[in-house]
Amino acid sequence: MTKVKIDEPKVWFITGTSRGFGRVWTEAALERGDKVAATARNVDSISDFKDKYGDNVLILPLDVTQQAQVENAVKSAHEYFGRLDIVINNAGYSLVGTVEEAKTDEIRAMYETNILGPVSVIQAVLPIMREQGFGHILGTSSSLGHYVVPLIGYYCSSKWAFEAIYESLAVEVKSFGINVTIIEPGAYATEFGSENSLKFSESLSQYEPIRNMVFENLSKLERGKPNATAAAVLKLVDAEQPPLRMFLGSHNLDEIRQAYSDRIKVWEEWQDIAAAAQG
Repeated sequence: MTKVKIDEPKVWFITGTSRGFGRVWTEAALERGDKVAATARNVDSISDFKDKYGDNVLILPLDVTQQAQVENAVKSAHEYFGRLDIVINNAGYSLVGTVEEAKTDEIRAMYETNILGPVSVIQAVLPIMREQGFGHILGTSSSLGHYVVPLIGYYCSSKWAFEAIYESLAVEVKSFGINVTIIEPGAYATEFGSENSLKFSESLSQYEPIRNMVFENLSKLERGKPNATAAAVLKLVDAEQPPLRMFLGSHNLDEIRQAYSDRIKVWEEWQDIAAAAQG
């Protein structure tokens, strides 16, 4: 199959389109005339897309933790549109709790959504994209895929894992004509802080001081406007050679520079001892 022309409407498959970035990007793609397989656990939350955009949108129920449902959704989207140009793994949520507080079943459930769910989507779309000889797989990570905030360490760890999987994927599928991009938003005024996007572990009183400090710091963050991200994502998927990583927001680069500078400083301080361990 010939690669889609730059001026031809693209076909998207997006998870987590009921709110936040997923909804913004779905709307942006449809507004410019592209076609979207929009998925959500609750399809009632995205039924308005069908009313507004008609046959250009396919509404699909999808819980990414259910592999059979993932496979069926991808198959339905491919059969309906005939190809898949852009796939965005966007569904996810955060677990709030210290390393001691969070229960293993809570951690496991978050990883099912944030890591194994996206892997299921990737594994379902790759045979289609390999057969096409083209495609672009994107995923919503976070600037927290590079550093950690206390209380959401498990969420941060899921993004670190997400980044490693995508980086490996990029090398593995390059020869098939498939591009891979990790989208790394900073703080935005999305619904990410809602009960649907945050799960709280039972609190221990001993961690109250650090909890208060973290929430106070988070309340002071300058949050971007979600709608402002649409133009950047459209430019990203239209690029002939899209990057492996792209920040969203104006503060990320300074934060990442500091995080890596601190790490390199410590590694350098201990390099003599590290080198001596070579044998």
